[in-house]
Amino acid sequence: MSTPEKSVLDRMFAAFGAQDAHAAAATVTDDSVWIHHGTQKLPSMRFEGKAAVTKFFEINFTTMSVEQFEVLSMVQEGDVVAVFGREKFTMSNAEGDFTQKWVQVYTFRDGLIARMEEYATSAPESDYNVITE
Repeated sequence: MSTPEKSVLDRMFAAFGAQDAHAAAATVTDDSVWIHHGTQKLPSMRFEGKAAVTKFFEINFTTMSVEQFEVLSMVQEGDVVAVFGREKFTMSNAEGDFTQKWVQVYTFRDGLIARMEEYATSAPESDYNVITE
């Protein structure tokens, strides 16, 4: 079932797919904060304010070539939506490709995204320690 918040996310992800930074930024509040907590391969970054969030999108569009971007599921509790997904991309300043699994947590205020925090891993599952009985 779609909710107003999930509809906003659908619009933002569609703008992301179309590489339209301004349409994507139209879904955020003027004081929106976006935090990427970093991975084994990417640095932690914090973007504060609508102009900085627009820059977040522009950085993605100019430095990354996305091969796969997939939203797997969304879970909502009140004004917070957790989005689970995965992606594969190359970067203009790095060799090889990047494969990541992620959770993005969006907090809404007045029908717009006020905060996004992304928790991701680029560790391949073959690197995981497996514990069994």
